[in-house]
Amino acid sequence: MPSSASKPVIGLTTYRERARFGVWDTEADVLHRDYANAVVAAGGLPVLLPDVGGGARDMVGLIDGLVLTGGADVDPARYGEPAHPATVCRPHRDVFEFALLYAALSGGVPVLGVCRGMQVLTVALGGTLVQHLPEATGTADHQPAAATFGRSAVRLAEGSRAADILGGHTKVHCYHHQAVATLGPELRAVGWADDGTVEAVERPGDEFVLGVQWHPEQQADDVRLFTALVAAARRYREESACST
Repeated sequence: MPSSASKPVIGLTTYRERARFGVWDTEADVLHRDYANAVVAAGGLPVLLPDVGGGARDMVGLIDGLVLTGGADVDPARYGEPAHPATVCRPHRDVFEFALLYAALSGGVPVLGVCRGMQVLTVALGGTLVQHLPEATGTADHQPAAATFGRSAVRLAEGSRAADILGGHTKVHCYHHQAVATLGPELRAVGWADDGTVEAVERPGDEFVLGVQWHPEQQADDVRLFTALVAAARRYREESACST
């Protein structure tokens, strides 16, 4: 049952990492604040979703929209490949986020995948990934240095949901060393960088299921993707209320 709060509730997946804050040096569930800021700016109510070892379906039942956030690489065992030396995995996070995604898709909850989130969406729906993009493109343009976002121009397919939101072209902040290799039958590529790297995917149909390889939360002056997600979450909540 979706939330009855006045604003659509948007769940944001979190990182479980060792972190230092105040006097503490401990395991923590954390997330860049930019995600919450973007949801608030778009008119939604952000809620952080920690990996508690289960309960994914119950969590999805409390939210109106889901953002699969950025982070470490998806375990390549999930698409039948050995790990590249540059691949850094968090298998426990994969378990949690794949369960969240499947629950959201089965319930019609709107989904926005950001960077790693787009890769989770890709692998969960039968696709595969390029594990180290510089070996394919010959450059590090998509991840120029540690903790440094690259800038990229993205072309979006006419008639796609992404193009309806952003127009035919957009400038983005990116930070990824992996990318889509192949897509499963439920997804289609709808955005590309100048070097041909797939930068956006979506599942055709009325439901909002969109993945972007870039980091829209880093563009505080442009929250159109989050606004579109919040609008879809509001519709989902209203339709769910009418059906109960």
